[in-house]
Amino acid sequence: MVCMGGYPHPGAWGAVPVPVQGVHGGLSPSRCTGGYPHPGAWGAVPIPVQGVHGGLSPSRCMGGCPHPGARCARGAIPTPVHRGLSRSRCGGAPPAGLSPGAVLKPSDRCKPSTANAPPPPGPFQLPGPVPRRSRPIPPHPAPSRPAPGGATAAGPGPGRREARPVPGPGPVFAAMLSRLGALLQQAVETREPSVDLLEAFTEHWKGITGYYLEATDESIHARQTDIPWRLKQMLDILVYEEKQFPAGEAGPCLEYLLQHKVLETLSTLGKAEYPPGMRQQVLLFFSRVLGQVQHPLLHYLNVHRPVQKLLQLSGDRLGCGTEKEEVQFAAILCTKIKQDPTLLAYILEGKGILNGRRAQELPASPAEKGAEHPPGTAAGSPPAEPSPPRRDSNLITSLVGLCKSKKSRVALKARENLLLLVGLAQEAAAACLVRSSTLCQLLTEHLCDLYSAVPACTDPADILALERVSWRSQSDAASDGVFLGKESLAAFFSWLDYLDELVMGAHPVVADAITEAVEEKFFQGILQPQLLQMSELTILSATAMLTGTVRQIRAPPLLHRLVFFLLGPDRHPETPGEAPYPLRTQLIDRCNHLSDEISLASLRLFEELLQKPHEHVVHSLALRNLEARGYLQRSPPIPDERGPPEPDPDEDGLDLEEDPYFTDGFPDAGFGTVKAPLRGSAPSGKGQVSEVVSSFLCLVPEEAKTSSCMEEGGYDTYVHDALGTVHACRASAAPWGWPLAPRPLDSCHPEAAFYEGHFLKVLFDRMTRILDQPYSLNLQVTSVLSRLAALPHPHLHEYLLDPYLNLAPGCRSLFSVLVRVIGDLMQRLQRVPHCRAKLLLVRQQLMGLVPGEQMDHMMLFKGVVVLEEFCKELAAIALVKGPREGPP
Repeated sequence: MVCMGGYPHPGAWGAVPVPVQGVHGGLSPSRCTGGYPHPGAWGAVPIPVQGVHGGLSPSRCMGGCPHPGARCARGAIPTPVHRGLSRSRCGGAPPAGLSPGAVLKPSDRCKPSTANAPPPPGPFQLPGPVPRRSRPIPPHPAPSRPAPGGATAAGPGPGRREARPVPGPGPVFAAMLSRLGALLQQAVETREPSVDLLEAFTEHWKGITGYYLEATDESIHARQTDIPWRLKQMLDILVYEEKQFPAGEAGPCLEYLLQHKVLETLSTLGKAEYPPGMRQQVLLFFSRVLGQVQHPLLHYLNVHRPVQKLLQLSGDRLGCGTEKEEVQFAAILCTKIKQDPTLLAYILEGKGILNGRRAQELPASPAEKGAEHPPGTAAGSPPAEPSPPRRDSNLITSLVGLCKSKKSRVALKARENLLLLVGLAQEAAAACLVRSSTLCQLLTEHLCDLYSAVPACTDPADILALERVSWRSQSDAASDGVFLGKESLAAFFSWLDYLDELVMGAHPVVADAITEAVEEKFFQGILQPQLLQMSELTILSATAMLTGTVRQIRAPPLLHRLVFFLLGPDRHPETPGEAPYPLRTQLIDRCNHLSDEISLASLRLFEELLQKPHEHVVHSLALRNLEARGYLQRSPPIPDERGPPEPDPDEDGLDLEEDPYFTDGFPDAGFGTVKAPLRGSAPSGKGQVSEVVSSFLCLVPEEAKTSSCMEEGGYDTYVHDALGTVHACRASAAPWGWPLAPRPLDSCHPEAAFYEGHFLKVLFDRMTRILDQPYSLNLQVTSVLSRLAALPHPHLHEYLLDPYLNLAPGCRSLFSVLVRVIGDLMQRLQRVPHCRAKLLLVRQQLMGLVPGEQMDHMMLFKGVVVLEEFCKELAAIALVKGPREGPP
């Protein structure tokens, strides 16, 4: 190997190094015997070394240094070297007549040659072997400068020898300084040789296409060829070239890429997957070109057409290992579309553009979408043609397919980019997304498939016990605890949560289209047939899944569709026996089903519905029947001249049946409750609140109370929970415009006799049987009623929390129902010996203080405990809600 660095002759003693421009030409440092700097350093400044070429033959000297066979004169000045010469040529031949061993004079120097100079290194390389790296330049201390006057800088001192005077510069040294200045000037003014970027770009492209003409082994992976390296060089050339031109102006290499359909050819090679792994390299190249080249490219036909071809390959078996590259490619496209939404029309055309159709043929606005276009059909196809069962692959189908990936990171990134895509602010782009893609159908189909994948034998209790699932942490939800079907449940609720967030963040046009598809395909197509079946197992499973669905949904458009699907659109007052919406009637009837399990599941469903921030839920279930305040007695108040009735000790309770709802002041007749005010009066202020609280607390007689025997057994333990519930209800109802005071009676004109409505009737009927129902069912009934009582509507507050209502004949309120239950309770407790001790034991068992044991009247005692706690809860809610304002 030869020396090609152009550095000072190592044998020149004390020679001053100069900065030169040149490289060793890729030689390894082990072959350079002259102690030169790093061969790959461009313009590196050599350091003075002491040594000779070691008797190399003349044919081995190529650096422009003195002939190695000649004796080097001290102080000889080397010259820049020739570069790029072959090993057999001596570019630094000495003058004619110089014999080996002769003293070389400063004037006898080799003439430098600039032929075949290699180009400067840059962000890319010319076609050819990659030069090997050499060791870095070791540091070398700078020589000390002589002090003026011929003395050294350091003066004589103690223990030092006096410095010898330095002789003045001779002619050789002067010539050397002159030559040094010229070389320095030349080094400063020298420019890097220009590189023909287009030639390099075309050579790399020809190298890729030439591989297919020369390759014989089809099993070699693409990573083992020079294709990835050449694609990287082409990318670097495009990026480097773009920096050399003004913004928006395409360079020759980019024009070559577009005119010669380079991307089109690469997409075809990627589709063929030859050599193996070629699709992965093509996807990477496309992603990097679109991401790093700032010039807008997707508007060009020769760019978005191959992009569509690559998108159509998503999910192909040949490229099953390219999910990571596919999602990276899709992410770049979504980013570009987010920056320029007009690109969406170019990307979503699918195979239409391959058949000759252009983007300009697409409608440009939602108004061009025909009103007769049926939901669920192919919006991108002509209206006259029937929608095919499977549509062409495009960016949407690719993203939805990647959302289903088993690789959590790939699925997460695909879902995030789909969220980015549906959130486009432009209405035209949103309409194009709905019209020219199968987004809604693909999302809904996957939801239905996941729902069908849940095993039918999954325990409904496990479904109801499953916490709310987040689509960002689906794997965590599936790993916490194990039961049959949990993984399938987590997958379904995770996708439902993703659809919920998708609707929440999407453009209103896209959100309405998605919710319409979910209602049609999932709510009506799958849920409704299962909810209307008569099989108890099917009813339990479907009701539990519906409850989980209600709990999962938060997006207002999707929640609106769900509420109207379950309860119907009717808002006028109900009449007994009317059933205009069969599904609503069926769901409410099941709250009073013969099967306690079905009743419990149905009550949980309505409790979830009442927690949703949707006004139609409360209006449909309760408020629609309370607007006219028909539960109040409208006749003028009659003064009670009889005085308070005296209790009859011989009364056996049979007369209670004469007035089944106890509307004539029954609280004064028995159990030490406060006196009811005159009919028509409405005490206000703090006194009224305290009286209401006392009415509920004193409703259960002392003989049946057991909480006073326990620590923290007062109603104040419910105040904290009631405070949070009431505040949450007020926050949810703030946008609904509910009045602050009840509607004046003068403006209320009920059209018929008061009917509390189907839902409240079922709840009140359940409350009358609280002493004969299972403990869990009683808890659920009281939970739903307390939720209704916490709502801030004045009519609900009056009907459920006012014990002093002057009820119309035949009407009942929550307080009157509780009074009837207490009357039944006192009669039954009189027939049970040691009832108070047994009640206390049952309470301790329910609290887990003592082990449970069976005893007689267990259901009765548990009902009494629930009744006492429910009265305390109502008292806490009444206290937190404060005084009412306005006329009765």
